[in-house]
Amino acid sequence: MNFHTRASVPLLPSLAMLLVFICLLLVSPLLVQSFDANASSTSAARALDALLQDYAYRAFVRPRTGVPYDARVPSNFTGISITAMRLRSGSLRTRGVRMYKEFEIPIGVVEQPYVERLVLVYQNLGNWSLRYYSLPNYTYLAPLLGLLAYDASNLSATNLPELDLRASGDPIKIKFSDVRPAPNGSLPKCVWFDLHGLVKLSNLTSANECSTIQQGHFSIVTESIAPPSPPTRSEGKESNRRTWIIVASVVGGVALLAFLGFLVLWARKCKRRKKMQEMEKAAEVGEALHMTSVGDTKAPSATVTRTQPTLENEYVP
Repeated sequence: MNFHTRASVPLLPSLAMLLVFICLLLVSPLLVQSFDANASSTSAARALDALLQDYAYRAFVRPRTGVPYDARVPSNFTGISITAMRLRSGSLRTRGVRMYKEFEIPIGVVEQPYVERLVLVYQNLGNWSLRYYSLPNYTYLAPLLGLLAYDASNLSATNLPELDLRASGDPIKIKFSDVRPAPNGSLPKCVWFDLHGLVKLSNLTSANECSTIQQGHFSIVTESIAPPSPPTRSEGKESNRRTWIIVASVVGGVALLAFLGFLVLWARKCKRRKKMQEMEKAAEVGEALHMTSVGDTKAPSATVTRTQPTLENEYVP
């Protein structure tokens, strides 16, 4: 009996750990939902970059080095404009580009890994800026502009990885031409999105001008001063659904722990019953002895005698 009790004690911490694991397994999707939302937004933006790279390369029918070529986008992306320009890496590094749309590229811009020729793809996302690059609590004052570098060795290639374009000397300047005035009391800021979802805010270098040492997507924003809108009906339903999932997971975990505890008690009871049955079988193998009291103790005694005692006066010759 003591053995089974000691053996069952280590099961309780194991059951508690199992309950915690199940609860975390059920609730963890809710904890990472915000991270998944950011990841899905970055993934959609990267897919758009790949699509625009494909259509930008289609503009190179008879390409000439250093000449920008405006490209067409699919009809379902009306409002986005793209341009492609092929350059020699050495020329870009030693001469720069005086003006490529809104980008002024100085001397000393290099790419990694090194390629002999590269293509600079310009993007103006127009009214699609907020859809692919949402920035909570901020308002766009200018369309989002992109500058990305690709290998130009194969102008028919698609899904090309971006080159790492960096300014080793003076920064690249972005001179925005279509900028809405900022609301009274608000301060315009430059915003930069890198290719991995990182967002960085900085001050304008001059009126409607930002600067960068890396490629990416750029715009001018201002902090929103309007109060946040109340949650929509769908958001309220989503919040209620999360609450019910958490409650159900906790209740289910407690019920599972109770069930496992019942199984442990049932197993202990079965083992005890089995042991008693084995003891009874072992006792039935020998002859049971009659117990009698002798003082304060009990001792076995025979139920019958082999020879009846005979008194002397009862003897008959």
